[in-house]
Amino acid sequence: MAQAQANGITIEYELAGPAEGPVLLMIHGVGAQLVRWPQALCDKFANAGFRTLRFDNRDVGLSSHMDGAPVPDIGTVVEARRQGREPQLPYTLSDMARDTVGLLDALGIDAAHVLGVSLGGMVAQVMAIEHRNRVLSLNVMMSQSGNPDLPPSNPDAMAILAKLAPDPREDREAYLSHQVLLNRTLGSPDYPAPEAELRNFAAITADRAWNPAGQARQLAAARGASDRRLQLRELSVPALVIHGVDDPLIPVAGGADIARNIKGAWLLEVNGMGHDIPAELIDLFVASVSANCARAPALPGT
Repeated sequence: MAQAQANGITIEYELAGPAEGPVLLMIHGVGAQLVRWPQALCDKFANAGFRTLRFDNRDVGLSSHMDGAPVPDIGTVVEARRQGREPQLPYTLSDMARDTVGLLDALGIDAAHVLGVSLGGMVAQVMAIEHRNRVLSLNVMMSQSGNPDLPPSNPDAMAILAKLAPDPREDREAYLSHQVLLNRTLGSPDYPAPEAELRNFAAITADRAWNPAGQARQLAAARGASDRRLQLRELSVPALVIHGVDDPLIPVAGGADIARNIKGAWLLEVNGMGHDIPAELIDLFVASVSANCARAPALPGT
């Protein structure tokens, strides 16, 4: 892995796959480090010819932490947005989109296919809206458009996401148990991951970096974002929206709403899928994203 300076911060990233392949920029969700992307998914994208670029968003992992920024109260942020007021946020989705563009700049990449999950899907939308010439295709998983009339999250899902996890440096077992419960609550009912796998992954991420305040600030950026539907309707980028029918955090109506507001967008609704990336569905995801990327015009000289 390596680091780059972008948009005034340090970003930890990993670029892998065939050197001449088109770049697939992968943006993950709230609190998720780049290692959260399943290695099998990255390997299969590489086998499909893509050069994958995954990275730690600001405030998580080994990228810059916004330690001097306040941690907003999520209830206050949501209420401000509901009343039509701009919430006070440490940073916005636009700031995070500029991070991604800055990373492309630092690596000399003119444009990329973009794959965003959850919060990352929101950042990907903003990137396509505000930096259109940098996005070859838009691929959004388990995300939403900012439409205030969408169905709310399952209360249990929102509660476990917003709850501060035990500090793994003080009580490692409590932290691991919390992460298992989090993944079980949000995950796919038809494709449950083995508990040992969830615990092992939680241990890896805890040892790599621990910044719960950053996760809270990222959640505020997501929940405090404005409605993007009008801007989405102006896009002409090839778009794919993938959403689990059984997603408790962002109901499936959120994905359908994105697809409805982007001209020519494809919508793939997956039965039995929750708010995660099950191993059993990786082949489906790679094939679907690859097909959407193939709809993008070829770059000059290719």
